[in-house]
Amino acid sequence: MGAAVNDKKSGIRVQSSGQMLIGALLRAPAQAIHRRIIAGLNAAGFGDLRVPHMAVLQFPGPDGARPGVLADRAGMSKQAMNQLLGSLERLGYITRADAPEGGRARIVRFTKRGHAAWGKAHEVLREIEREWVAELGSRDFGRLKELLLRVWESPLVR
Repeated sequence: MGAAVNDKKSGIRVQSSGQMLIGALLRAPAQAIHRRIIAGLNAAGFGDLRVPHMAVLQFPGPDGARPGVLADRAGMSKQAMNQLLGSLERLGYITRADAPEGGRARIVRFTKRGHAAWGKAHEVLREIEREWVAELGSRDFGRLKELLLRVWESPLVR
């Protein structure tokens, strides 16, 4: 295990990767990806989107989902999710409609603007993946994705 090192971006002294736990090793790249997606969306004309909106926009996306499902995916309360959904609705990215089966259930749907933003987010993600391949090499990047998919499909994330 290595010694502590200074983080290049923050200047904060952190443990070497051999000592860091999996939560930190996954969180930092995920947060960086979210910031990059939002920066790319902002640059493409979706300047009203912010990082908290990623709780709604994360894979597999909100289109056709109920607000409670989105809240569960994001690990947040239904009230907090409904605040984000209200923001995205006011900004013209989504609508909420009654579920076909009736009752009080609501379904989230992308608007045309929402579909455009979703498509741009995927373009940004493909760009990020190209950068990661350049940094890690295609073999290591492919292996990283294989391992993460294995974890994704395992009981470890349920």
